[in-house]
Amino acid sequence: MSWQGLAIGLAAGVFGGVGGLGGGVVMVPLLGLWLGLPQHRAHGTSLVAVVVTGLVGVIPYAMQGAVALRLSVVLAAASIVGSSLAAGFSPLVPARALRRVFGILLIATGASLPFDLLLPAHGIVAAWALPAGLATGLVAGAVAGLLGVGGGSVMVPMLVLLFGFGQHLAQGTSLAVMVPAALAGSVQHVRHRHVEASVAPALAIGVAAGAYLGGRAALALPDQTLRWLFAALLLTTGVRYVWTSRPRPVVR
Repeated sequence: MSWQGLAIGLAAGVFGGVGGLGGGVVMVPLLGLWLGLPQHRAHGTSLVAVVVTGLVGVIPYAMQGAVALRLSVVLAAASIVGSSLAAGFSPLVPARALRRVFGILLIATGASLPFDLLLPAHGIVAAWALPAGLATGLVAGAVAGLLGVGGGSVMVPMLVLLFGFGQHLAQGTSLAVMVPAALAGSVQHVRHRHVEASVAPALAIGVAAGAYLGGRAALALPDQTLRWLFAALLLTTGVRYVWTSRPRPVVR
């Protein structure tokens, strides 16, 4: 067993359970730095572990009724389509440009989320609920498929700002939806041989333990406190994505 993979999975699982995320924002860079995996292989291996994050991390939320089951079906269906298509095209996408755009999006969302700056009036009109859910699922699924993350960094803020969800409900729903989305994307990455089989089992074990502990910890926090914590996670993650997407100087 890869002890490094186990440690990466544990850290990512706690991060994902607390924030309602897949943990890929932790796994992808560490798989590259610690284990030397190429970018696309790190993405694919991470996405396989994200399936476990969702399966285990959602348990504490579901036990407390913090999962919107009906909306989850719509979000999941759209996420599967978005994740499958994006994962299939991932080898053709310039990773550096994508990381920069995604990082800027995370920074803007993280700065706005605690203050409801993007949409002060909570909740969209009922007539727009279905198309908004489909659009949210498609975007979150595409992010998952391309970057090897769970898509929660997109889905959670949209559920809070567009649907007026509380932070706990948004995170629990996000974890439930990321399971089929990440599974669909993983199939594409396996087809492209972007999954490191020697690391995936240890990564999954670590993620399972961390996701459950993280989910329990999140439910113990007040909703507004959890929202501020989630915003901080988005800001720090966004800054890291932008920083690592800078062009490197050419060494002659």
